[in-house]
Amino acid sequence: MAVNKLFERWLPLIEKRLETISRDKKGKYENARDAAAYSLLSGGKRIRPVLMLEFYRVCGGREDVSAFAAAIEMIHTYSLIHDDLPCMDNDDIRRGKPSCHKAFGEATALLAGDALLTHAFSAAAETENVPAERIVKAIAVLSEKAGLDGMIGGQVMDLEFENVSPEASELIEMYAKKTSCMLEASSMCGCILAGADSGHVNAAEKYAEKLGLAFQIRDDILDCIADEKIFGKPVGSDEKNGKTTFVTLYGLESAQREAERLTAEALRQLEIFGEEAEMLKELTEYLLDRKY
Repeated sequence: MAVNKLFERWLPLIEKRLETISRDKKGKYENARDAAAYSLLSGGKRIRPVLMLEFYRVCGGREDVSAFAAAIEMIHTYSLIHDDLPCMDNDDIRRGKPSCHKAFGEATALLAGDALLTHAFSAAAETENVPAERIVKAIAVLSEKAGLDGMIGGQVMDLEFENVSPEASELIEMYAKKTSCMLEASSMCGCILAGADSGHVNAAEKYAEKLGLAFQIRDDILDCIADEKIFGKPVGSDEKNGKTTFVTLYGLESAQREAERLTAEALRQLEIFGEEAEMLKELTEYLLDRKY
């Protein structure tokens, strides 16, 4: 299966880089460092760095840009640590293990997330053998997509919707920011670092937007039907917390049809990349039916 080959190609490189970052400068502030490493190295799908590295390859990149890929995973991990905090989603389990604040305490988890976010931009800047202007442009995209106009903006909307039920259009906007934006950053940064033209960068952005929406709708579905041991976190938490999701708005069947439609739109955006994008196509189809 091509998806397995895709992960076999990139996961060892990603994990090695993340482990190196986690070991760096040991000796001070051990508790916060251990908390950051606990979450960063606890597994996960690594879809975002895999996307970045594969788009980089598809666009002709040949250098080792795993430092930038690691930066993307660090930002994603920090967001999960903060999402799980009692002041946010208040989740006790993440990736089948106690969430960071349950293992290390709330204050340490907060600081561990802060440390990962801050260090991520240092890691991205350490990318070697790529023209500096490409690195600067990619960092700018990453910052925008992770910030208030991107992922954090989506999290703000998510909190607001705890008190007011969103309309369908508002839910889509939240998903586009909270989930799609970091997938967009991953895909776009891979293209930018490889020196791709604006047409390819824009196609990557549109692809990831649709992929992210389908991904989040699949999450809504899994929250209703998943095996909790496989899913890695409590099932039914959306209903328990009274959250509006695609499933609560439209039901399971309609939610699945919408995820399929968005997946088809994402696949169309990959056509510009030609045969080199075959593994990206298989990954896109795989994510539609994922179990966790």
